[in-house]
Amino acid sequence: MPKASVLTIRMPTDLKQRIALIAEVQGVSINQLAMYLLTKEIGNLETGNKIATYWNDYAHEDILSGFNDVMAKIQERPVPDWDTIR
Repeated sequence: MPKASVLTIRMPTDLKQRIALIAEVQGVSINQLAMYLLTKEIGNLETGNKIATYWNDYAHEDILSGFNDVMAKIQERPVPDWDTIR
């Protein structure tokens, strides 16, 4: 594992209290939870940027056309009760 370094972050007291409460419920330290949340969000941002870069080469109409082509292949069928919104 790479050598750890220290990062000091200033945040509102309310946010720190919320993080502390969630960490306690999860049974982890504030540091572990903060590292998890930061790692997860950074991954989401990186993935979003990669997806945006990929789709940037396509026109909006081409994306929708491809989606509609796929959806047209789905056969009509009754929706089971467990899969309906009530």
